[in-house]
Amino acid sequence: MLIATLKFMIRSGFLFFCSLMFVIAKGQNVQIDLGPNEIGENQGWTITITVNNDRLKSYDNFPDIDGFQKRGTSSSSQTSIINGQMSSSQSIIMTYAPLKQGIVTVPSFKMKVNDQLYSVAGKKIKVGPPIQVQQSDPFRSLFDRDPREDFFGNRSTTEFVDVKEDALLALTTNKDEVYVGEGFTATLSFLVSDNNRAPMQFHELGKQLAEILKKLKPANCWEENFNIESIEGEPIQINGKGYTQYKIYQATFYALNNQPVRFPSVGLEMIKFKVAKNPSFFGQNRQEDFKTFYSKAKIVKVKELPPHPMRDAVAVGEYKLEERLGKNNLETGQSVDYNFTIYGEGNISGIEKPVIGNNTSFDFYEPNVKQNVTRDAGKVSGTKSFSYFIIPKEPGTFALKDYFKWVYFNPKTKKYDTLQSQQVVNVIGESQKNQAIESNDLGSFYDRADATDNQLKSMATTNWTKITINILIGLLLVASAYLVFKK
Repeated sequence: MLIATLKFMIRSGFLFFCSLMFVIAKGQNVQIDLGPNEIGENQGWTITITVNNDRLKSYDNFPDIDGFQKRGTSSSSQTSIINGQMSSSQSIIMTYAPLKQGIVTVPSFKMKVNDQLYSVAGKKIKVGPPIQVQQSDPFRSLFDRDPREDFFGNRSTTEFVDVKEDALLALTTNKDEVYVGEGFTATLSFLVSDNNRAPMQFHELGKQLAEILKKLKPANCWEENFNIESIEGEPIQINGKGYTQYKIYQATFYALNNQPVRFPSVGLEMIKFKVAKNPSFFGQNRQEDFKTFYSKAKIVKVKELPPHPMRDAVAVGEYKLEERLGKNNLETGQSVDYNFTIYGEGNISGIEKPVIGNNTSFDFYEPNVKQNVTRDAGKVSGTKSFSYFIIPKEPGTFALKDYFKWVYFNPKTKKYDTLQSQQVVNVIGESQKNQAIESNDLGSFYDRADATDNQLKSMATTNWTKITINILIGLLLVASAYLVFKK
């Protein structure tokens, strides 16, 4: 009996523990997902952090993996509004490039996301042959001190000289002129030439970047930030010359008015080392110094959209339509779901729902809204879906393009275009237009109105009422005068 009781208590405790762990896990809105088990040539492998219904406020550095090289991060966000309830998710994706053929082991690791520690199990990845020669990183060559220097000490006075650097801080945009509402991507990068011989490294980058962005972000634009968290060098070619690009900040901006978008010159302080004029095997061969690099000011011109009745209300971008109708054959009073989804490249967050005019054939209810925004490779794209609840009131054949139209401006073709429904609805049954009126309860006021005499009557008072009031006033005056004279 005692043994059975103990077993029951252990089983109950285990179930309670499992339930508790399920509740805790459910309360955690953070996911860390690893990429596929096998990748081919020219493919990247990813680690993705996703936060649901919360903001991604902080996270640790992504792990270094032998056999992979970090290639930078991208971000995406998704927002949904269903029956008035909003849900959202935000993701940060680190992309790794393979360096060798064979099996790469991703060890188990821990990451702190939004001040909570999460454990991630490792796995083995099968990769193809290497796709590129690993580029040298100028920030990691000759930076580390000779360990023998600390042991023997500096035995003689060393003369240090300043080596001319071949590097610059650059703010670039992918467009020099845009329409109002058209997006352009701005990138702040530190560029180091392949011929550079001056050793440098970043210095208090997070603190400096916060001050830089206060000056850099234009007030007359909507911003979609790419949220660069890990700075990795990427080889590029500029006018036939090789550089390593370190992206510090990148965002796509959408001009809100026709005023020019101005980016001022900003400065970035770097640690630049002086090198020993006569380097020795045991002595100190470099000396820390600082230098500030300045970007050039940049102006992006903004022009008005061509004349159009909806010029001040249209979205700007390259969009397409995807729609889904529950069914095309309906009866009056029978509801149906209809999804009007806009997708493409542009300011997804600024897309407004189609404007539906008044009609007597359908009841259109306020749509649920769901959007998905992706920021990657210097572009902002995504989808925005409007889910409608429709009830037909009149029989007949109806083309939904008469109700669902969405006008936008395509900057590539420099023309206005319209996305409109291609669906046709066949409705049978009796008209319910008048039933809606009869079903309304007009209230007790109208109930009494039906039982009330509708004969017109004068609202003016009679002469007898006036005479009686005047007599009463006269008697009061006489009584008052009598009392006064009597005293």
